[in-house]
Amino acid sequence: MGDSFAGMGYKNSLDIPAYTAQFGLDAFEYQCGHGVRLGEDKARQMAALAAEKGVLFSVHAPYYISMSSLEEEKRLGSIRYLLQSCAVCRALGGRRVIFHPGSCGKQSRADALDKAMDTLRRAMEALDEAGYGDMTLCPETMGKIGQLGDLEEVLALCSVDRRLVPCIDFGHLNARTLGGIRSQADYAAILDRMGEALGDERASRFHVHFSRIEFSAGGEKRHWTLADTQYGPEPQPLMELLARRGLAPTIICESAGTQAEDAAALRRMWRAGEQKEL
Repeated sequence: MGDSFAGMGYKNSLDIPAYTAQFGLDAFEYQCGHGVRLGEDKARQMAALAAEKGVLFSVHAPYYISMSSLEEEKRLGSIRYLLQSCAVCRALGGRRVIFHPGSCGKQSRADALDKAMDTLRRAMEALDEAGYGDMTLCPETMGKIGQLGDLEEVLALCSVDRRLVPCIDFGHLNARTLGGIRSQADYAAILDRMGEALGDERASRFHVHFSRIEFSAGGEKRHWTLADTQYGPEPQPLMELLARRGLAPTIICESAGTQAEDAAALRRMWRAGEQKEL
């Protein structure tokens, strides 16, 4: 939620659908980054209110998931956190659970990726056994260079199962490439590579996180707002490109404090791109 949530008179999570709809938005990613603490009864109440407003929830799983950990118990714990996230996501009426793959630590990137892919295969089996086979897991591209989660690694993770959908965080990709997204052609290259790797509808209905992000030599440092134009990447070229190609991703804005306002601005850019194509 943005800083304006309380300022506009909203008080608790049951108000999220009304707040989201007030900005003309239809998607909200519920944060469980510090643990799945939302009760399922309340989540179902939120889902009913969201349905009335035409808002669809997704869930961000706990930040401490590490699919690539050298410790078996941490990998098994990561599967449990995904199951918990799926339970609350279903109660919210959603289908997508976004998660951070993990870090490389003291192992090579290749070894970390192998471990993450193995953990993810086991996670998909666990979801099926628990009755969550209809849920969609979305591994996210990460912003720090030492983290597992560059574009190729996320696409490799999505090769584990056709139900896996990438969460492309363009701010993260820009940060970990130290400003590599400079033009619409750079965005196009990312979308083209995703389409080539996935080869199915996931390349048009993927998940997106967007914000301007400050970075240092190690990658991501801090999220900023769309108004902080000294930081990249630029949103308008991406929104125009998505509209031109007729893609239909779910886009979540992760600006610092102005998530709803900036998400509405992204939506306006998208619609302006659609009008250009008419």
